Amino acid sequence: MVYGGIGAAQSGAAALAQRRPDGGRTLIAIGATERLRERFPDAEERPRSEVLAPRAVNAHTHLDLSTMPHTPGTYEAFVGAVIEHTRSGARGLPAAREGLAKVRASGVRVVGDVVTDEAVMAFLLAEPDLGGVAYWEVIGPDPYDADRLLAATRERLQRFLTWQRPGGVRVGLSPHAPHTVSAPLLRGLTDLARALRLPLQIHVAESPGERELHVSGGGPLRSALGPLLGDWRPSGTSPVRYLDALGVLSARPTLVHMVEVDDDDVRRVARAGCVVVHCPRSNAALGCGTFPWVRFARAGVSVALGTDSLGSSPDLSPFEEWRAARSVHGDAASPAQLVWSAVKGGARALGLRPETVRRGDAFDALTAWGVPVH
Repeated sequence: MVYGGIGAAQSGAAALAQRRPDGGRTLIAIGATERLRERFPDAEERPRSEVLAPRAVNAHTHLDLSTMPHTPGTYEAFVGAVIEHTRSGARGLPAAREGLAKVRASGVRVVGDVVTDEAVMAFLLAEPDLGGVAYWEVIGPDPYDADRLLAATRERLQRFLTWQRPGGVRVGLSPHAPHTVSAPLLRGLTDLARALRLPLQIHVAESPGERELHVSGGGPLRSALGPLLGDWRPSGTSPVRYLDALGVLSARPTLVHMVEVDDDDVRRVARAGCVVVHCPRSNAALGCGTFPWVRFARAGVSVALGTDSLGSSPDLSPFEEWRAARSVHGDAASPAQLVWSAVKGGARALGLRPETVRRGDAFDALTAWGVPVH
């Protein structure tokens, strides 16, 4: 099966390469295996059982958590561990450098990273041979603090935009989650993203406790966050419907996790044209439940893959995330569909053009998913 980054993956297909004098290989054609055999009867065949496709996009990372120990358990306990890790001062540029090295080692060159430190933002925007979006994260559940936080965010973003390089990483904005950002601040940040033409990414509907928090104001997540939520008040509805009512979905943010959703939530996301990022290994490690792949597929929602942080995933490889998604969803999601999510879905999540591989390109631009390229 071969996917060149355009259209759909071709089942029963092959890729034909020609050896160059310098030892490299040039892609000559992609097509049905039998057709290529007829056209090039003398070509040497190397059978593959997996999918050939362009490099994956890691659509959701927290590189500044790369020194945090892998901490499986309940989602609520993980939230507490992240808070403690942050208070320890271990988040920041050294951790992000370590994380980016791991991302590059996985063969990935395009990421969607959530940033909490200005030094990390400067680092990512200056990195050569790296694409994607660095989303500045904002947390502020107290509605009385919304104006101050919005003004500070505007000043930061305008400064960050002067650091952008053509063809490099873009600046984005990430209101952390519907329950950690007050309603007036969510509206203000959404309007700011529109005004500055910035991509948005939000953690939404990650766990059952999040839904309970929004509906009733109580539950395990409320206990875990405690006084950090301040004067935040529950909406009485699902996190997705809450964002829709505030007008946030109309800005087409990328929505990360989206595990605890119902059919109405999915319809709203589809109608708004939002892309969803699936993080199967993080979901499993934190007991968040199973991502409803079939619901989103039936609604025509584009799905990307992301690793989340090393606190909730064993590594930062979207190829391993693809393997995990195959295991979780079985026949409900074909290998080709999941490759599309990792490649084109990831590009859509970050508002980028997907990487494509065509005749005349280097053959090594195609990655063998699940087996090494020889």
